[in-house]
Amino acid sequence: MKTTEADMTNETLYMMAKRNVVAEKEEVNLSDIATIYCADQTITAKVKAIKVYQFKKDKEERCVISVLHVIEQIVRMCPGITIENLGETDVIVKYMKLQEKENKGATLKMTLVSIVCFIGTAFTIMAFHNDITVTKVFAQIYQLVTGEETTFHTILEASYAIGLMLGILIFYNHFGHRTVNSDPTPLAVEMRVYEKDVDQAIVEMAEREDKKIDVGHK
Repeated sequence: MKTTEADMTNETLYMMAKRNVVAEKEEVNLSDIATIYCADQTITAKVKAIKVYQFKKDKEERCVISVLHVIEQIVRMCPGITIENLGETDVIVKYMKLQEKENKGATLKMTLVSIVCFIGTAFTIMAFHNDITVTKVFAQIYQLVTGEETTFHTILEASYAIGLMLGILIFYNHFGHRTVNSDPTPLAVEMRVYEKDVDQAIVEMAEREDKKIDVGHK
């Protein structure tokens, strides 16, 4: 049964736009950047097939698509329909080919970053301990308790080193592929905050440079 324009006035379309999308093909449809639901399956299929952007061939790009312009395109295609947007107001779409997504050098990059982070953290801890002369503090404590001078290789240093390692592992809630509990790690939380800040900066830059994609007027 064909849906008429009069029937659409009684239909409500729900759209949940995503914030950040990686496109693996040059042509980006609405179904790639948002979840669409409507009781009328004909309208759902028609809306999902709307072309929102076309990337240039063999050239990786990134664009910001305003959901308002997407809504305008839906209304032009389906006059009288009611649209409820439950998601983001702007969508960042990055074109990345499948072979580029599966980067073979990712393991090497991760290893190099891990080494740099390990060395940097170790240097920071050593510099901090040197500033507060923690070895002298341990020596004084050892001498007060035992009455003997320390050789700087006592149970205090060993216990402190083990406790520092366990404290870091418990705080970051991550060791290899295992976690202490199901809560997100502090590093994961900071990464999500960083990603949100980057996404917001990209959207604001697109607004300032007037480079948001107007669907249907590309």
